[in-house]
Amino acid sequence: MSYAYLFKYIIIGDTGVGKSCLLLQFTDKRFQPVHDLTIGVEFGARMITIDSKQIKLQIWDTAGQEAFRSITRSYYRGAAGALLVYDITRRETFNHLTTWLDDARQHSNSNMVIMLIGNKSDLESRREVKKEEGEAFAREHGLVFMETSAKTAANVEEAFINTAKEIYEKIQEGVFDINNEANGIKIGPQHSPTNPSLPGSGSSGGSQGSGCC
Repeated sequence: MSYAYLFKYIIIGDTGVGKSCLLLQFTDKRFQPVHDLTIGVEFGARMITIDSKQIKLQIWDTAGQEAFRSITRSYYRGAAGALLVYDITRRETFNHLTTWLDDARQHSNSNMVIMLIGNKSDLESRREVKKEEGEAFAREHGLVFMETSAKTAANVEEAFINTAKEIYEKIQEGVFDINNEANGIKIGPQHSPTNPSLPGSGSSGGSQGSGCC
């Protein structure tokens, strides 16, 4: 399927906060409670519609362990959006947000849209981080904020789509240089309606794997 834009995302945060589960819920609409630790980087993609335009989201799910931090850093550079995830039931994952954020800001382009996500909102009885704390952190650092549950799918759709809306608005305002793919935005093969006779308008068209690194 053709698209007007392709946005690259990166999902970051400590190990076990549910990054891979969020990606799976968004791309495949399923929850996999037992998920092997992400080694390096995993990848997913999905089409969404904003302002009646087809937008392809290309999402890189990164490993949370310190050992993979240098690999993760190489993916910041080509990302237009980042989902910074913590687990509301584990205070230490919230305490580490500043480190993740510093890392992201240092290695990404300054216009990258960062969405702060407090995941596992279905585990209310085990909550260690209040929603107000997440909101305050997001306000202080200029982030968009949401609580999600990869298990029940609550707000998962909204988290990915709202990030895309922010990026799209920045494109409209001329903040992003969309001719520079290093910003994590690619203009689609055709802005015009799909012409079925064109090659590459199948579902796999346009995903050249990990071309950036």
